Amino acid sequence: HRRRQKGDVELELETEENCSERPADKPRKHDSGAADLERVTDYAEEKEIQSSNLETAMSVIGDRRSREQKAKQEREKELAKVTIKKEDVELIMNEMEIPRTAAERSLREHMGNVVEALIALTN
Repeated sequence: HRRRQKGDVELELETEENCSERPADKPRKHDSGAADLERVTDYAEEKEIQSSNLETAMSVIGDRRSREQKAKQEREKELAKVTIKKEDVELIMNEMEIPRTAAERSLREHMGNVVEALIALTN
């Protein structure tokens, strides 16, 4: 038989300490797994909230675009009703050196008033 020495006792104590630490590690791993699961759940919930916010934002943008498009169409109809003189269109085209469509547009926006159209084009 061998007698226990000081070093042997220390080794036994170290192994006892190691045994007591190992079970403590397992719950920490379990807790971290639960924390990871919680983070995933939070992330999923956040994504759901973000997607519903995105859908709301998209519908608001879509509504705004359709209103703007409708207003633009109504404006074009109103401008189309304005009568303009061919001579005024040609005058603006020659003086401002712009295409016919731009000259007609400017005249229509100024209700056929050639002076106002020219002033607006020079500013």
